[in-house]
Amino acid sequence: MKHVQGPLCTVDVGDRTAETESIDDVLESFLGGRALGTKLAYDRVPFDADPLGAENRLFFATGPLQHSTMSFTGRMSATSVSPLTDGLLSSNAGGFLSRNFTGTGYSAVEITGASDDLVIVHVTDEGVEFEAVPDLEEATVPETCEYIEDEHGLEAEHTVVIGPGGENQVRFASIMTSEERAFGRGGLGAVLGSKNVKAITFDGDSTHEVEIPPLQMEIHGEAAQSDHIMKRQGTSSMTEYANEVEALPTRYFSELSFEGAEGISGDRVEEKKYKKGTCSACAFACKLPTRDEETGLETEGPEYETVMAFGSNSGVDDIVDVMKSNKLCDVYGLDTISAGDVVAAYLASEDEFGNVDLIHDLVEKIAYREDVGDTLAEGIDRIHEDLGVDNWTVKGMEFPAHDGRTLNGQGLSFATSNRGADHMYAEFYPYEYPLVDADRAFDKQGLENKPPKIIELENVNVIKDSGVLCKFSRDFVTPDRLETLLDADYEDLLEIGATVVSLERHFNNQRGFDRDDDRLPYEIPDFEEGLATYYEERGWDDDGTVPEERLEATGATETPADD
Repeated sequence: MKHVQGPLCTVDVGDRTAETESIDDVLESFLGGRALGTKLAYDRVPFDADPLGAENRLFFATGPLQHSTMSFTGRMSATSVSPLTDGLLSSNAGGFLSRNFTGTGYSAVEITGASDDLVIVHVTDEGVEFEAVPDLEEATVPETCEYIEDEHGLEAEHTVVIGPGGENQVRFASIMTSEERAFGRGGLGAVLGSKNVKAITFDGDSTHEVEIPPLQMEIHGEAAQSDHIMKRQGTSSMTEYANEVEALPTRYFSELSFEGAEGISGDRVEEKKYKKGTCSACAFACKLPTRDEETGLETEGPEYETVMAFGSNSGVDDIVDVMKSNKLCDVYGLDTISAGDVVAAYLASEDEFGNVDLIHDLVEKIAYREDVGDTLAEGIDRIHEDLGVDNWTVKGMEFPAHDGRTLNGQGLSFATSNRGADHMYAEFYPYEYPLVDADRAFDKQGLENKPPKIIELENVNVIKDSGVLCKFSRDFVTPDRLETLLDADYEDLLEIGATVVSLERHFNNQRGFDRDDDRLPYEIPDFEEGLATYYEERGWDDDGTVPEERLEATGATETPADD
């Protein structure tokens, strides 16, 4: 089986030390990326760690496919205990960081401890250096990237950066790379902020050799020649289609379709797109550099989830207003989905849907925790009672689009996801719209035959997140091609995925998570039966916990508390 190469580099920002150690035994079983980060976190983070405490650790990792020249491989993974969900969580980001990371020669970089001073950590193949940067306190993401380029000659594609949102420990703060790409979900930017790390740079010329089969060039050629609508509109192409089938959350989830959808549609985004945008080595080029000529506003996106959160869910029907919200989140370092939903919750509480001046003001206030922003920065799960609104979260994570009240399998997958309400954990929605061939599609309503498919998709998405492979490769990287690329049987890969899902679940079980957390704020037919079937197929107990025999099958028989 192909896997990432190189030692683990552990950086203690409190002690200002760095050391390396071989983890070849882990790499051979856990590929790289999310699987590697999950296994390292499971073994090295105490089960009772405070997400914002020095004992929490943050892991960055690439996978074997970052050693290819294939499309869909410009991504990497980050793993930690989430300040938003309080559970173990992985997030990944695109852009151009991953191959600069591999240049350091490390398979993973671990950040632990907490610095007394605001610092930038410089990671290279020659070692690790620490730079105190008090003048960058509460600097925006672009300001920090400009400083790093001016002082060190490293462009934004060499960096991960937090904005004021991360420094102020907003629970849904993102880690930004290439300025406008985000490790978005789960608040990992707040983890770096709690450690007083403003940025990390990665640079070097020590990439290890991982031989990827020639199939990579066939896939790359197909991506280049594809005429997919995402090349023109990105995921925003879903907006009007989701609206037509009543799966577009509107006005803080009170409705399922939006009368103003045409004004925030993929067509409107395409009209604002002024050049191609892509990630490292990718010929699919689905990114969205957009510009409004009248105002001069430039941003990247918005993608569909941002269109939902700051558009329909906030009662906004002008794409330029959504573009500005997107830009502000990137500048301040906030997850656009959670930020937009939190803002929508406040708009619902004040009957202010569509008030774009208030929306943009709230984004800034959240980032700096000013006035009501200090409350909103805690996320919906912690503040919904104060606002007098329903708790539209799962495990503390705010909902994306692809509404589960219409797409019932996606609804169940929101509940089972260890990350919480994350559409990419299982990515079931393409099978219910459907965006796949009829013979692979499921009826939108009900849960018949869906739990086993959800499990398969969760497992294979672990492999994609560990490879690391973009989810939009689904039309190009079939199971047999995945076998070839990674030199492993598909069923064996799925078993690695199942192991990682069980490790995540068991870690979270030790933090108090069980069946009561696998809940939705709405009802769908046969939910309890579907959930029970999911647990049974996973080999878990009916209370949503991982039994000892399943844990032993993962090879994780010792816990951090036993060490």
